[in-house]
Amino acid sequence: MRALVSEEADKVDALLMANLTSEIQLINQLGAYIIQGGGKRIRPLIALLSAKSLGYSGQQHIDIAAILELVHTATLLHDDVVDSSKLRRGRQTANDLWGTEASVLVGDFLYSRAFQMMVTLNNNKILGVLADATNVIAEGEVMQLVNCHDPDITELRYLDTIRNKTAKLFEAASGLGAILSGGSDKTTTAMNAYGMHLGTAFQLADDALDYSSSPEKLGKNIGDDLSEGKPTLPLLYAMWHGTAGQADTIREAIKTGGLDQLSVITTAIESTSAISYTKNLAEEEAKSALASIKDVPPSPYKEALEDLAQFSFTRDF
Repeated sequence: MRALVSEEADKVDALLMANLTSEIQLINQLGAYIIQGGGKRIRPLIALLSAKSLGYSGQQHIDIAAILELVHTATLLHDDVVDSSKLRRGRQTANDLWGTEASVLVGDFLYSRAFQMMVTLNNNKILGVLADATNVIAEGEVMQLVNCHDPDITELRYLDTIRNKTAKLFEAASGLGAILSGGSDKTTTAMNAYGMHLGTAFQLADDALDYSSSPEKLGKNIGDDLSEGKPTLPLLYAMWHGTAGQADTIREAIKTGGLDQLSVITTAIESTSAISYTKNLAEEEAKSALASIKDVPPSPYKEALEDLAQFSFTRDF
């Protein structure tokens, strides 16, 4: 998938580093640390592939890909502060190294730098999409905060949260490719739907991996969501379908956070097939993503978008 846009991806990385430059050394150090810290660069990849699949031949897809990654990185910095996380992508989090104050403020710098770059594109439609996306993401973050330690949220509430918090930026990435290429409203709507379903599939898979992968593959500690009292779908499903004792244990763990009963909870998750349920739901979202782009003309770039949908729920990292 990456090989198709390797040249553009290199330009995105160069643009990212160029826009991290500041007279304040802490911004350079912390920003470079998180940007260079690995990650799948999925959102930039979607933007590049989306634009190319619809015949775009300009250069603004590179700017948009970099902007998306800056916005995403800002959310990661803020997320890790809110969650008091100590491990991200297999490395210490920025807040663990530099402190919460520096992480929040550099996250703000990345947001504002992203908007500076948006303005230079001189396209109000693109600016509107990105402004709306960042606002919805912020709402999703607040929804997740409200959901923490609440064992009574519904599956619908959970899905609404991840669609706002995670999938919205995927939607922006794919939809902007259509806007750049001058696609019709129908095409833009189809690409928006692709990104929304793909992002939902990715988050569902992530939540399943939190209880079924390893720290080495996952890049963070197993059970991190539970320790923060986050009621993700595998946990909720096990609570709904487990024994009364298992349900009580999970309910209490969500309320209080902590990993004291992790082995009991993972047993409940396994015995109720909660991981399979979550992965199956991710697969359904991926199928919906594929259906959304059925009318996009065949090309290697479209094939890569299709492969990405398959990857979203079959990966183990």
